[in-house]
Amino acid sequence: MKRFTLFVTLLLCTAMLLPITANAAYYNTYNTVATLDNANNCYAAQGFAVGSTYAYSAKVNSDNTKAVIYRTKMSDGTTTLMTNGDNGSTYATYLGHANDLVLSTIDGNYYMFVVTMNSGSVSLVKLKYVGTKYYKVGTYTIKYNGSAKSMSGVKITKKDAKNIYFLFKSGGTFYKGSLPLTANSGTIEVTDGFKLNIKDAKVNGSTISNITSYAFQGFGYYNNTIYVPLTYKNISVILVYRNVSTASGTINADNNLSFRITSSTFPDLFEIEGVGIDQEGKLWFNTNRRTKPGDTAHDGVHYFNGFNAS
Repeated sequence: MKRFTLFVTLLLCTAMLLPITANAAYYNTYNTVATLDNANNCYAAQGFAVGSTYAYSAKVNSDNTKAVIYRTKMSDGTTTLMTNGDNGSTYATYLGHANDLVLSTIDGNYYMFVVTMNSGSVSLVKLKYVGTKYYKVGTYTIKYNGSAKSMSGVKITKKDAKNIYFLFKSGGTFYKGSLPLTANSGTIEVTDGFKLNIKDAKVNGSTISNITSYAFQGFGYYNNTIYVPLTYKNISVILVYRNVSTASGTINADNNLSFRITSSTFPDLFEIEGVGIDQEGKLWFNTNRRTKPGDTAHDGVHYFNGFNAS
């Protein structure tokens, strides 16, 4: 009788654990849709954003004095170097490191917000874009506790009739801020959001021993969930954190969903810079990829195979 009871208990425990295992998902392959050139000596891929038809990638030069923006048609990979409509050139001098991008439609017009990683009056830049041309229409100061602060990531969480609401990132710390919907200048006073626990995050069921050595990049936002890329040499992982609208303190990653690319093709560097999810739920990203030091020929736009966030 004792043996039978023990058997039933083990059977029930196994049944309870099965759904958890079945729900775990791990993605480690990707498809390249386009490669990104190095116009105006801008060889380092940075910010990334996904729209309904196109993905947008920023690249910068060695001292962040020039930045270019590429538009990639997600259906076929056609990539166009966008034009600075203010002066007819194909670069901008005011986007700093251009570390992250986010798109928004306001009153029927298309806009792109860019975090520069600078503090002060040009910590966030607003561009209006029409086709493959963009125009500078606004700059903003970001402040935290009264002091100017630089940010490395930006996404929009919602808009209403009066305001646009942002989620900003600096390292593994997130902040919340807002602007009047049509404001083209001003100060964004950010407040505390939450911090990420990356040390205990699991990728394919296991923690990463040296994850604190991984470099933070931009981030993606979709359906109250953020997708956070980190890179160490030729390895990039994406951690997933849910229910961020009500998050505070330190939050933990979703251990049942993870992404990792370990690249033997690009052993010197495989760096996911930014991520975004399209209307069909596909997870897109842009990269810096190097076969050896000094290689600048393989930066690209890609998506993970098999994943759908919808």
